[in-house]
Parts: sequence; C-alpha cells; structure tokens
Amino acid sequence: MFKCDITKLKLSFNEFHDAVAKDMPEYGSYCLLELKDGRYTAGQWHPKNYKDKKKLEGCFGRGTADTVDVNEVAKWHALSCYDLSECLECEDITVINMGEKKEGSYSVRFDGFKILKGRSYPKEEQFCLLIMKDGTLAAGRWNKWRGHKGGWFIYASALSSHSSDSVWAWTPLSTDDVFAAEEEREKEKALEKKLNKNPVADPNLFKYGTDIEVYYEKALEKLKKEYPWASLAQMKKKQPYVIAPRHGKYIFGLDNGVFYDTREIREWTGGSTADEFIDFLYEYTKDAVRDSDPDERFKFGKDISVYLDMAFNNVKKDYTWLDKKMLKKTWQYDIQQVNGDTEFVTRYYDDFNYRVVDCRSAEEFIKYVEHDYQEAALRANPVVASYDVPFGHIEIHGWNLEQYRFYKLASGDYKVMVQAGDRVTGGSRDFFITPHCFEAKTYGEFLDRYLEIVPGYSFGLGKADLIDDAKLKKFLGYA
Repeated sequence: MFKCDITKLKLSFNEFHDAVAKDMPEYGSYCLLELKDGRYTAGQWHPKNYKDKKKLEGCFGRGTADTVDVNEVAKWHALSCYDLSECLECEDITVINMGEKKEGSYSVRFDGFKILKGRSYPKEEQFCLLIMKDGTLAAGRWNKWRGHKGGWFIYASALSSHSSDSVWAWTPLSTDDVFAAEEEREKEKALEKKLNKNPVADPNLFKYGTDIEVYYEKALEKLKKEYPWASLAQMKKKQPYVIAPRHGKYIFGLDNGVFYDTREIREWTGGSTADEFIDFLYEYTKDAVRDSDPDERFKFGKDISVYLDMAFNNVKKDYTWLDKKMLKKTWQYDIQQVNGDTEFVTRYYDDFNYRVVDCRSAEEFIKYVEHDYQEAALRANPVVASYDVPFGHIEIHGWNLEQYRFYKLASGDYKVMVQAGDRVTGGSRDFFITPHCFEAKTYGEFLDRYLEIVPGYSFGLGKADLIDDAKLKKFLGYA
C-alpha cells in the first residue's frame, strides 16, 4: 500500500470556484463544497437545466433524499480530476496541493486522516473526505454493515456507495443535519440504556408481576369459557405482547424487532391496570383462538394424505396432465404437534424445517395446497409456442403494462403471463386458462370466460382490446 505517513498528511485544496451560474461544474461532477455558513461537505452536481447557463438552479446530491441546494453553496472544487498515487508512494511527503497554489488564492487544508482498518471507522452517518486505494479522491456518508465488519460510504442516490474495501484513508467533513440527528439518537440510546438498568413497575399495571405468561394465562382462562379448545399457542398466533423496560419503567408492548441497533417496542396504552390489560388480551387474541377450532380444521381427520388427495383430485380436473411425481420437488405437508397443539405444517422439499400453515378450516388448507399443486403442474408442462399481444401505453393502478404473453403448453393447454412495473420495480404473474374457457363455441364467448380469470380492470386488457386480434384468435384455435 502507500508509503506516506498518513498521520502527517495534509491535503490543500486551491483554486476554488465561486458558485455562480456561469461557472459551475459539469453535470454529474463530484465536488468538495464550502457552504455559505462555513461548513464543508461534498456532492454530485445536478443542475435543474444543464443547458441554461444563466440561472443558478439545482442541487448537489449526497445520497437518496440527501441533497444540498446550490443556494447554500459558496464555493466548489472538483474532486474527480486527481490521482495521488505517485505522491502517496513518497515516505517524506506531508502536504499535497490540489491545484496550483497562488498568492492570494482561496485555499482550504484538511488533515487528521485515518487508515480505514481495524476499529478506525467514522461515526455512523458522518460525511467524510476519502482517499481511495487507487489514489483518487472521493467523499461519502459512512454506514456500517449491520452484524459485519466494515461498511460503505454512500455518496449518491439509490445507495450508490464506496465499499470500505476500496477506501484507504478518511477524515470527517463538517457536521450536517443527518449526522447531528444520528448523534442525538446515540445520546438518547445511551440514556435509555442507563435508565433501563433498574426499571420500576407500576403496582396497578403490574399487579401480577412482570412475567407476561401470567397475564396470558389469566386471559386464557376467560377464553376457555367461550372456546374450550383455546391454548396459549393459539393466542400467540397473533403477534404476542411482551413486558419490557422503556424510559426506566416496565411497559406492555409489541416487539417490532431491532431497527438501527434499537429494539422497537410499541407500547400498549389502552388502560392503567393489570385487569384492563388482561381484558385487552382476551379481545386481542379472540379471533386467532376462534379460527383455530380443531373440529373445523381437522374435520376430515388427522391423516394428511386425506387432505393431499383431495387437493390433488381437485387440481387434476383442470390440470389434466398432473401426476404425483411432479409434486416430489415442491412443498411437502404434514400434521404435527407444535407447542402442544395439532397444526398443519409445510416445508420445501429440500428443507428440514417445518412451519405452521395458519388456516381456519380444512377447506382453507386444501385450497392452500391446491395453489402449490397448480404451480407445480405448470412448471412441469413445457412451453411450445407463444404470442405477445400488441398494445400501446397502458397504466394499471400506477404501474405500466410491459408484456402480455400467451403460451401454448406441450399438453395442448394454454396460460398467459402479464408483466407490469414502473421505473424502479415490477412483477409478473402467470394464469392458467382453464379448459372451461375453451368449451366456448365462439371467440367472444371464450373471452368472456377468460376475462373472469384475468380481468381487464386489473391486468390492463379487456374484451375490446382482444376481440379484434386475429393473430391471437388463431393462436388460441378460434380462427
């Protein structure tokens, strides 16, 4: 790596430009910025109209939703034109000038660089000037990798970033609103940790102690009077409540997981006594218990093959080529004891772990299995021909229709794929065209049945769009 002593190195930036309309950087240039309030940062220049050199309008982008308006900027200096490699190979070098240093010219010097390794990382959200391992200069906002060593410096929108693996040294630029907010959050987190070392319990709210199971047991006693089959496992199918310290006091709340190293607990505020919370738990979990009636869920017994055979036979009526060999490499099902309750469970064929299928009735479970069997049948039926329906611009609930393609399958059946999206995301969906549609004697009647499966208001094309498509009509066998 480079040989210079980084602890003694100073970078002197000379030849700053004033932020005026006639002298701004090229579109997309990354620049060191001096703000009008004296702070230093960096950003990528995005003029509002790059062809208009008379108006000073635009911003410097530092990340997604993180910009500096040009009216806040006093001076700029392009960072992308330098390669310091040869200078950094010199052991004795202590100052490197960025641009020619002239008498009376405006200059700014940065030092205090640290090698980015070991524990020598910036603080979270700190915006830094960077010396890259290839000798170039850059800047970015530090975000550490959660649960791993290292991190990245975000420097532009869409989380464009420099990986810590590509950065040699760094020094902080000025504090900004994002970093100040992060610093305040860290102070609050430290205070919260201190307060929660010895939390106190409101004697009215925690009349029965600070074990959440006690409150669930008391709510369960009430539930059993109405639903004899009720169990704790059924109650906890609804996101379970916990008892946790917050601001130095115990609270009842929902644990929403860890966000930015902080556990998010949504506090229950529906009352001020333990018995009120127990009444709430009764109401909160009642639906989950009611929908777990074993007489409804296992009305056909507790032999999983009975349910799977029913699902198979239902799917076989339309997906006539389906056979059980096609189901070996798909989802597998069973009936097992989970936390003391009988449950339908599923796992993918190459996975060892089962998970509970949360369903209210035997019929609902069978429908759940049918969906997997239908997809397995389509995967096993190769495409032999396709036809893309032509269309103009079509917007579907904020998304743009991108593709509408019919497929003929090896079995002689058909399916259709609809794809839609916007500039950043999208998705597609396949629909099997059931034999019932092809029992129609006319193409118009076929479309009426088909559009019950793929309705035009949801997927872009209706009867009026398809009825005059002679090629589609021929492709589907109605010519």
